[in-house]
Amino acid sequence: MIILKSERDMDAMRPACAIAGSVLSEVAAFIQPGVTTRQVDEFAASRIKHHDAKSAFLGYRKYPCHICISVNDQVVHGLAGPRQLNFGDIVSLDVGVSYNGFIGDTARTVAVGGCGILAQKLMDITEKSLYEGIAQAVPGKRVVDVSRAIQTFVEANGFSIVREFVGHGVGRTMHEEPQIPNFVDGKSSPTLRPGMTIAIEPMVNAGRPSVKILNDGWTVVTQDGSLSAHFEHTVLVTEGDPEILTCLERMPSKLKA
Repeated sequence: MIILKSERDMDAMRPACAIAGSVLSEVAAFIQPGVTTRQVDEFAASRIKHHDAKSAFLGYRKYPCHICISVNDQVVHGLAGPRQLNFGDIVSLDVGVSYNGFIGDTARTVAVGGCGILAQKLMDITEKSLYEGIAQAVPGKRVVDVSRAIQTFVEANGFSIVREFVGHGVGRTMHEEPQIPNFVDGKSSPTLRPGMTIAIEPMVNAGRPSVKILNDGWTVVTQDGSLSAHFEHTVLVTEGDPEILTCLERMPSKLKA
């Protein structure tokens, strides 16, 4: 069942998404050579607490960390630990917070100090594909229009889309209907309606699309060892243009301190 949000719901959900966007930007700025992924997670936890919010990931299906930190060939769900970040790495940061009874979910891939040409192009194309998808999130379009826009842009630029993990509805719970694939899957596709809140999140590989899960039961990596990037926003379908709820620019000033 797809849950349409009321104006009252959105008054509660917007601050949750704004906090998620703020925490993501703060964590991205914290990234530098020499820090460990555990230190990154601890910093994220402190910023989430600063905003009187809670991690939406910690404990979810027994996930053990406050945010997902995925390095280089890690696609998503990377775990914090002793791994030290090095100059030239790229790191995907996925932040989910719970506040006011609603979830905000957002992700970004950043370079550690700097990166190579391929890594930069991968990040740029993945981020641009996200906005290609968001542009389709208008009433009367279908989920498949979002999916097609992302896939077409990514593949036209020589990269591949991960098939095993997709975007999703989000609201009072982390994963609501509908699923938002980043590729055309040939299944029935719901019509987008005002009040739908969806997390659009392309995961893009520099090599082949195949992935596998490591023995820790969480960390997803590319099978061929190629780099991967991940960008995500929580988006509200309105009567007009889509509203990017996790965009930092729309964060209320009282939450910025």
